[in-house]
Order: sequence, then C-alpha cells, then structure tokens
Amino acid sequence: MSQKSLQNYIPALTGVRAMAAYLVFISHFADVFDGGFPHIIQRFLGEFHIGVSIFFVLSGFLITFRYYHSFHLTTDWFKQYLKNRVARIYPMYFLLTVAAFVYYFITKDQAITKGSSNPIGLMIMNITFVRGFFYQYWDSGIAQGWSLTVEECFYFSAPIIFFIAKKYNKFYIQPVIITLFAIVMVFIFRDINWHGFFGNFTFVLVFTFFGRCFEFFVGVQLARYVLKNGFTRTNKISFTYGGFVLIFVCVFVMALQQPIAPWIAGMETPIGIITNNYFLCVMVAFFFYGILTEETIFKKLLATPFVELLGKSSYIFYLIHLGWMYNILRNNINHLNDYIFTLYDKWQKDWISPFQYDSLNLLIIFIVLNAVSICLFKLIEEPLNHYIRKSDFLIKYKPRPKGIED
Repeated sequence: MSQKSLQNYIPALTGVRAMAAYLVFISHFADVFDGGFPHIIQRFLGEFHIGVSIFFVLSGFLITFRYYHSFHLTTDWFKQYLKNRVARIYPMYFLLTVAAFVYYFITKDQAITKGSSNPIGLMIMNITFVRGFFYQYWDSGIAQGWSLTVEECFYFSAPIIFFIAKKYNKFYIQPVIITLFAIVMVFIFRDINWHGFFGNFTFVLVFTFFGRCFEFFVGVQLARYVLKNGFTRTNKISFTYGGFVLIFVCVFVMALQQPIAPWIAGMETPIGIITNNYFLCVMVAFFFYGILTEETIFKKLLATPFVELLGKSSYIFYLIHLGWMYNILRNNINHLNDYIFTLYDKWQKDWISPFQYDSLNLLIIFIVLNAVSICLFKLIEEPLNHYIRKSDFLIKYKPRPKGIED
C-alpha cells in the first residue's frame, strides 16, 4: 500500500465516535426507561457503557494505523507524537475540568470532590490524570474522565509497544505482562489504605489501563493486519453487521449478571469483566474491519457530513454529558417546569407541562448538549488543536505534505 493510502482519513470511523459517545450517554440515564419497560430493558441499556470499549479499540487502531510504520524510537519522533496527542486531547479536558472545580467552589457539589478536604490538590490530580489510579478519586471532577487516564497510559505506552513488537517480535505477550503487573500491584496495595491506590481487583480491571489494556491491543493488532493486508478481501462475510450484532450479544450477557455491591453494572462482575475486557473488544474489531473493508448503508450513514461533525464533537459531548453542565441544564429545566405549573395554578388550568416528562427532558438535554459540543468544537477545540500543532511547542513545527494526517 502507498504511503498516501495508509494515511487516508476514514470518515466512518469518526462517525463511530458519535455512536460510542451516545451509547455511554444512554448507559448513564438508563433508569429513565425503567418505568414503562421490563427491568431487563433497563439493565440492557445500562450496559451501553460499551461505548468506552469502542473508544479504546478505536484508539488502539488509529494510533497504530497512523504511527506504526513511521515509528522511530528517537527524541524528535516522540516529541512530535506527544505534541499531536496533547493538541488533540488536553486543551478541552483541561478547560472543562477547571470549569468543573469552579462549579464546585460555587455550588459545593460533593460529587465533584468525593468528600476530599483538599479540592485544589484534587483538581491537580484531575488535570494531570493521576486521579485515575486511586479508587477514592477515580470518578471525581469530570467523572467519566477516568477513561482519559486509561487513554493517556496507552498513548505513552504505544511507542514502547511498537518498539518491542518490531524489534523483538514480541507482541502477544505484552498484554499478559501488563495484566499480571496489575494483579501484583493489587496484592501489594489492597491492604494499604492510600486513597485506594490500586485498591481492589474490580477497580483495577475495569477502570485502569492495566486492566483494560487488551482492548487497545486488539485495536493495535487490527491495524497491523490492515497495514499488512490492505482494505481489500475476497470472502463475503458481513463483518460490519455480524460484528455489530455480536457486540450487543455481549451487552446482553452483561445485562444478565447481578451487580455486586457497591458496583452497579453487570460488567463489574467476574463474568462481566471477562465479557467486556476480552470478548467484546474482539467483536468491536470485527465491526471495525467491516467498516474498513465493506461498502454498507451503515458505513455510508456513519460517513455522512452531519454524523462526521457529531463524531468530531463527540469528545466534548462525552466530557459534558454527565456532571456539572448536565446538572445546570437539568436544574434549569426543573425550574422552568415549576414556573410553568405556577402559571397554570395562577390561571386555574389543569394543563400538561412540556417539561414534566423525564424522558422528554432527557431528549432536550441530549440535543442541547450536542449543540454545545459542536459550538465548543468549532470555536475552541479545533482552533486550539491547530494552533498547538502549528506551534513550536515541544518541537519546531514542520509543515506536513498535503493530504497527510498528523
């Protein structure tokens, strides 16, 4: 394959980002659907956290697809690589995390600090990603931002993964060693009460890179396979739709598991962890392989300009769909609903308020959060991304050849 073809941008995979973010959104508000549906439906929707697994496999694939052949273990290569990662991930995470702690100082919302007596120190832990190693604080600040700690661990590990795979031909043993390291760390620290640092097996296996590494390695292996064999194939197996169906078979398996307190999801049980961490990601890879090698209606939908825009702004949507911005929107809708009923009482009318139904309010919030995400992407994230990439931060800027992605 030519260098140009290897560097092609794949719009459908950007659309996948939106799909993944929306699945996570549904999982966080699945209780809204519990009243009018069988409980198993609520449990099924509650396991849509699989959007995070989709993100992890996609990250493994894209980082490898873009950097594996160009990889050189040199200072300049690593600086450029790190610069690109910072430009893509950090500005919006930093700004929204600081905003979350400003919200805490105004409202004293303990969901932000998890009862910590040192909010400034906790904010520093959040903006440096280290909170993700501590059971006591993993969901502080922007709660769903725990996955950014996992992502950053992979970004820093990827060059080492590439180096070992290319120089020593040792690829498959790496996730085994990383997982064994996690197990040893839990045995060492689980009885040392240091804010839950590697505090228990469920936390480490579900919420840290050391437990979730296999998902990234599946994405890495998919990219290595595609880089070697290209996008064409002779068999007619429907990987797109087959993989998609199998993804939700895994979801159903997790939905059948009885959560173990204090955890609330089926994935946080032993069978759930095995299903999520080791089977689901393979089904996601099948789905991605179909997206890459097949022409389907699903792929065309994911690649449409509007869905692509939603995909580009989905990182922001993911960061704001739960937490302080959601709380502001929900509280304002509740106040508006109360005001409308006050007017009805004044007018002596027994009318229905457009804001009295939780499911409709959730849809309104979903639409507003998407609009906010697109605005923040266009006005802040994208300009800052381009500015950092074209700056001399870490390494002097060198214009890339036309058509080549960083």
